[in-house]
Amino acid sequence: MGTTADTIRAQMLIATKSGDQSRRDTLRLLIAALENGRIEVGHELSEEEALRVLQKEAKQRRESMDEYLKGSRPDLVALEQQELQIIEEYIPDQLDTEAVRQLVEETIAEVSAVGIDDLGRVMRPLMQKLDGRADGRVANVIVRELLSD
Repeated sequence: MGTTADTIRAQMLIATKSGDQSRRDTLRLLIAALENGRIEVGHELSEEEALRVLQKEAKQRRESMDEYLKGSRPDLVALEQQELQIIEEYIPDQLDTEAVRQLVEETIAEVSAVGIDDLGRVMRPLMQKLDGRADGRVANVIVRELLSD
């Protein structure tokens, strides 16, 4: 099985041949982002690094959508939403808040964390468990909430 980057390249060729310009253009942007990521780290991207690049691209679309909503630009919101849907096809399903909370509770118990001073001891193994399937900020909020009880 090929890498995520290979899959995106193949899908871009299919979109080009089928005349799906918006999908082709979005996939081209992803290929460029992955190439920029490769140049930045100085080696071929691992699947984990490629996932981080895709998550960053998705995050940028969400932030742009928020700004366009504030600026009353529904046309641009729709464009960003369309790109986001394509990007999310290549990102593993995200965990819901309850699943993240459960992993946080397990990790707190594993490292015997008792207070907010243990935040770092919890976050490191937790982020490995989440493996890109949840936003780190959401996890951090839950950890802080549970450790400050």
